[in-house]
Amino acid sequence: MLTHTPSIHWSHQGQPQQALWRSESGALAPRRVETADDTLAADTAYRMACEGTGLLWQGDFQNARHLLQALMRRADKKPRKAAAKASQKLAAATAAEAFHLHRQAQAQRARVLASVLIPLEGDYGIDLRRAPDWRQACTEAWGPATGERSVATLRELLGLVGAHEWRKKGVEIPALGAPPLNRIHPHYGVFSPVRGEYVGLVATAALPSKTLAFDIGVGTGVLSAVLARRGVQRVVATDQDPRALACARENLQRLQLLDRVELQQANLFPPGRAPLVVCNPPWVPARANSPIEHAVYDEGSRMLKGFLAGLPEHLEPGGEGWLILSDLAEHLGLRPREQLLAWIAEAGLVVRGRHDVKPVHAKAVDVQDALHAARAAEVTSLWRLAAA
Repeated sequence: MLTHTPSIHWSHQGQPQQALWRSESGALAPRRVETADDTLAADTAYRMACEGTGLLWQGDFQNARHLLQALMRRADKKPRKAAAKASQKLAAATAAEAFHLHRQAQAQRARVLASVLIPLEGDYGIDLRRAPDWRQACTEAWGPATGERSVATLRELLGLVGAHEWRKKGVEIPALGAPPLNRIHPHYGVFSPVRGEYVGLVATAALPSKTLAFDIGVGTGVLSAVLARRGVQRVVATDQDPRALACARENLQRLQLLDRVELQQANLFPPGRAPLVVCNPPWVPARANSPIEHAVYDEGSRMLKGFLAGLPEHLEPGGEGWLILSDLAEHLGLRPREQLLAWIAEAGLVVRGRHDVKPVHAKAVDVQDALHAARAAEVTSLWRLAAA
């Protein structure tokens, strides 16, 4: 959700204009804004975008989409000399350096593609020729319209609409059983459970108890739903993100499991102890560039370390903590296995067992992906932890 109301300023026909600036990532509004329409050449637009100029679109909406695609092609096509230099730099880099170079390139590309701006009316309508009606998608993401004009990047609006479609369609989760009660519907800003290997681990590991479980970082509610379907009588699920809690509540209600799952807004643990405490923290210790990236990136491994440090005082005697974690960070040179094992020991925990699975997502086999070597070696594990 927007937590503040920054503004964007521009001039139209010599008159100063102002509107609410919307950015899910918290990016500042461009300092320089020029109105643009169908007459703007793609090469000129790309040069302006690289200089940091925002292009407030006043022409045909579909042409704005074509322009964004043209900017993508130019952003992805480096001059031959620059491409050769970048390849040499990557070849000489360590895995961690290559990861950070990749993230820098991603951030620069995102800044360029965020240059195409779309004005929104007070009801989230888009008053441009051939513009779609995206008011419902905007309402789902930002809440009810306030009547105030606003501006957002076209790229963010496309992401918002994509999330709206996922929310309608849902993601089939085989571990939840047969249709129709086996789909999870992610909300905008809540990470979708499209990588099913971690869900499968929770669905098959032997339960230490079926009386009570804590689900730390509930997200869409998928793991709480799996535990409840496996016969756990009561699940207490926490998250500090109101969007995630609303998403989990809706999913659990649709799955007819809300009577067995209690949702609490909390940072990590609820009060008390449980015989099973489950957590799937972000896997990569790096800074997130947008709120939804917090599901993948955890700067300084804060959530991981917090879970391990607090786990012993929230486990019942003989209980288990299930840590679901990819080793991608290890292959990227960002967090060695020895560090993870040291944190487990320092917390007064021991490893009772571990279940591993290889990811099956598309990037694991995409040799063109900048991080292919690390992704190809990645393993996702369910660590069964207990008090020493």
